[in-house]
Amino acid sequence: MLLKGLVGAAALVAVLFVLVTGVNAAARWLALQHVQAQSTPEALAQQAEENLLIIGVEGTTTVSAEFLAVRLDEENQQVLGIGIPSGAFMEVPGQGYERVGDSISGGPGMSLTAISNYLSVQFAHYVVVDVMVYRDAMTNGSLSDVMASVQDTNLTAEERTKVSDFIASVSGENTALVPLPVQPIDLGGETYYEPQKDQIADLLLQWWGVSVGSEDGAVRVIIYNGVGTPGIAGDAAQQLIEAGMRVVDTRNADRFDYASTLVVVQDGDTAQGSLIAEALGVGEVIDQPSDQDVADVIVIIGADYVPPETTSEKD
Repeated sequence: MLLKGLVGAAALVAVLFVLVTGVNAAARWLALQHVQAQSTPEALAQQAEENLLIIGVEGTTTVSAEFLAVRLDEENQQVLGIGIPSGAFMEVPGQGYERVGDSISGGPGMSLTAISNYLSVQFAHYVVVDVMVYRDAMTNGSLSDVMASVQDTNLTAEERTKVSDFIASVSGENTALVPLPVQPIDLGGETYYEPQKDQIADLLLQWWGVSVGSEDGAVRVIIYNGVGTPGIAGDAAQQLIEAGMRVVDTRNADRFDYASTLVVVQDGDTAQGSLIAEALGVGEVIDQPSDQDVADVIVIIGADYVPPETTSEKD
């Protein structure tokens, strides 16, 4: 009875998705692409190593940010980047659909997760710079001043030097920084940006080798908070995104007293459920086919789930 209610909730999510098609088309559409869901952890880690997220903030604010998703392609001696405006509307795991710039309120790690999930490209490293440094980079088509202006980063000193040296070694003609193709939309006096899926598809395919429309795309997951702990669905989402899954929604479950984490497979592929349980370190896989086409798997977080330690907690 309970699971039937949750499936009904998933169907409601599907209706809500349709209602906001105008501003989140690319977010839903990108869930169909062939990404790292079936890649090894080693392959995912390797991909993340050559990517860098540049976060532009105004002063010391953590209210909003703009982003530059960069691939440092050492093999071909190229620097490739997509500028993502603060107003791009997408799923921010643990926070819901909102401007991606607002994800910085949860810290750079939340922004890394949101951009990785949106593009289905893994990002593990970031640098924070003043927004004017970011905008100058986009205007001039060069990252030459970025690394000297870093305010915060999770790169080690050695990694930071390596990135700086590589950027300096790449010629101008081998550097391409382009804005995310978007269409501005006015909703109730608020400006959002609808990504233009065909143009984004071309960029992802050419620069990251991400093929759009593949039948064996990423596993799509909806995560429900079944224990009531604030932010716990976002923690689980970050783990699954790092494992190559695509999180299409996070929200509260019907109640907060789940003792065990449930991994409810909706499309009959229990192997997907096993991968998710493995990534989370917990979870009872349940096969419950559904006609909804929003998610392949529904995860209900229970009291047995323990979020990974953050860097600060480890220290």
